Amino acid sequence: MNHHHVLVALHEMEGIGWKTIRQLADYFPDLAELAGLSPGQLARLHLAPGKAELLSRGLSRDYLQRVEEAYARSPIVPIARGDEDYPPFLNETAAPPWVIYTIGRRELLRRYAIAMVGTRTPTVYGKRVASRMAEELSQSDVCVVSGMARGIDGEAHEGALKGTGSTIAVLGCGIDVIYPREHTLLYRKIAEQGLVMSEYPPGTPVAQGLFPQRNRIIAGLSLGTVVVEAAARSGSLITATYAESESRDVFAVPGQITSPKSRGAHDLIRDNKAKLVASAGDILSEYGHLPGFGRNSLEAMAYTREYIPALTAEEERVAAVLADGPASIDELIERLQTNFGHLHSILLSLQLKKRIEQLPGSLYMLLS
Repeated sequence: MNHHHVLVALHEMEGIGWKTIRQLADYFPDLAELAGLSPGQLARLHLAPGKAELLSRGLSRDYLQRVEEAYARSPIVPIARGDEDYPPFLNETAAPPWVIYTIGRRELLRRYAIAMVGTRTPTVYGKRVASRMAEELSQSDVCVVSGMARGIDGEAHEGALKGTGSTIAVLGCGIDVIYPREHTLLYRKIAEQGLVMSEYPPGTPVAQGLFPQRNRIIAGLSLGTVVVEAAARSGSLITATYAESESRDVFAVPGQITSPKSRGAHDLIRDNKAKLVASAGDILSEYGHLPGFGRNSLEAMAYTREYIPALTAEEERVAAVLADGPASIDELIERLQTNFGHLHSILLSLQLKKRIEQLPGSLYMLLS
């Protein structure tokens, strides 16, 4: 048995927490030396009462062998601190997890990453911004990290799956527990094309107290965290606080000043705790000095802009109105002083050029 096997067993042992493992690691840099020690030998480490006996029973060679064999038959791959696959940015944080459990592309853990978080009940604007920004980051070989929650998290994952950077979902429960249930298909897509991970042992049920702890990992894996639509007391702000405490960048996307869903993001900008960003390019430009970061990304985005079909003068007029926010055909007719047939043809042309999108309720929204 080696350091990896013992650390995984310690991490899954009931009654043994982060601080106890820290204490043991201070005594034994190679935790494999713990295996087979008697309660008397372990008692000399000045552990809390009862923990010496607990460790002696839990670190028997038979038990360690059973743990190793169980994971050998499972798609779940545990990664312990000290393993080659352990993410370097996470390892630099104040309280990195001793073990993370993974399913999927472990190489993503060594890729430059940006976290994206936000409200679970976003507006149409928030969904579009998160999806599009995540897709552009991923197309630039940047991995997008989020928590697979409803709302902005889900939109970020879906957008990132369209690019080469892919995505990492950090769960606040056991890696084999899908939450929320409506994200079952998304979970499977991420497990196949990206990476699902958790610091909690398999089978750990959903509990609200676990999610704030999960947020420190989202921030810790990433160079920076983007907040998209967060209310004044949003859980997303916890992730931003973790990022700030680890001297990582915090970015915020502005929204409508009257929207309570953007209050948290606006407060971050107002208090100089976040940089205002309106595109993936704003984020990418912050890290141009890093070797290999977003390689060819700015050039590719500029190339894409050059080949966006030009708009006619009438299409520009419609786009200018929609720049103020989504509008119905009746509103557009009134503001543009035109007729239905003529307006409908312009709207159809704008949709074909992928400059607007039709929303439920016959509303139209500007995309770019």
